[in-house]
Amino acid sequence: MRTKVIAGLILRRFYGFIPTIYNKQITMAISSSILTADDTTIAQAATLLRQGQIVAFPTETVYGLGADATNDTAIARIYEAKGRPQFNPLIIHVDDAASLDRYVAVNDTARTLIKAFWPGPLTLVLPRAAASPIGLLASAGLETLAVRCPAHPIARALIHTLGKPIAAPSANASGTISPTRAEHVALSLGDKVPMILDGGSCDVGLESTVLDLTTATPTILRHGAITKEMLQELLGTIQESLDHPTHPKSPGMLLSHYAPRLPLRLNATEAGDQEVLLTFGDDAGCTGGAMRFHLSPKGDLIESAANLFAMLREADQLRFSGIAVMPIPMHGLGAAINDRLSRAAH
Repeated sequence: MRTKVIAGLILRRFYGFIPTIYNKQITMAISSSILTADDTTIAQAATLLRQGQIVAFPTETVYGLGADATNDTAIARIYEAKGRPQFNPLIIHVDDAASLDRYVAVNDTARTLIKAFWPGPLTLVLPRAAASPIGLLASAGLETLAVRCPAHPIARALIHTLGKPIAAPSANASGTISPTRAEHVALSLGDKVPMILDGGSCDVGLESTVLDLTTATPTILRHGAITKEMLQELLGTIQESLDHPTHPKSPGMLLSHYAPRLPLRLNATEAGDQEVLLTFGDDAGCTGGAMRFHLSPKGDLIESAANLFAMLREADQLRFSGIAVMPIPMHGLGAAINDRLSRAAH
């Protein structure tokens, strides 16, 4: 009992006044711009997009900041709101593959992958179609486009209602932690977004896998929930090319990305008394830490991915000196988790 009382006092000491400050920030940031997604609000969001405005919406991966993909002026508002480098291309979201040939040159490999993984968290980089209506700004002037069909029903309903593809990166200030809930968008972007469609927490919690199909061998540009192992089972040999600091073909290739305010260190086997520790699996062997957040007590990579950005964001609000993360396996979805963590720590 005494141990529980002491633990409670410690939590109140470090945590008691902080949620008050944090909740005030949330209260100030969350305004009438956050609306529960339904048929009415989706129609309102589509109207804003037709008017050249930007809208935040949920996907199964993270929340996206969307604009009409055929309108360069609207796309420019995404870059402005995020403070995003204009050499960093955007992903084009479609509601199905039926009209994909209008936007990109679809090859047999792409058709195989679309049949297996769409709708879902897989983005394909393909050559731009000759008469593609997609704005050049969305592809940062490249002759390729990154396209995907999200699995989230709200995202697909919004695209269908608009009747055009939506260009959308993650709905957060450039380089910061990606949003997995509507309030994360509000905290990061504030009144820069006229409307945020609230669809609850994102199921996957990490951005989509990006696969370049314009190279001789299919090449992963960003790891995600569709793992290298899954792709190899279908296609055979897969390459990786994960970093390009100046002219990336895909989002998520900048060396510094997804960064919290606090310094972040990886593969921690012990944590300092002023560090927040993010644990994975059995944390009995990892000592120290002022506070612990459990990505997955049972060592589940899917659960860890879903919790990663939300827990990084929460840890980053605390008045400690840094964040330490226990080792996370590199197989399967662990490759995507470690990719995000390494960029956040860069």
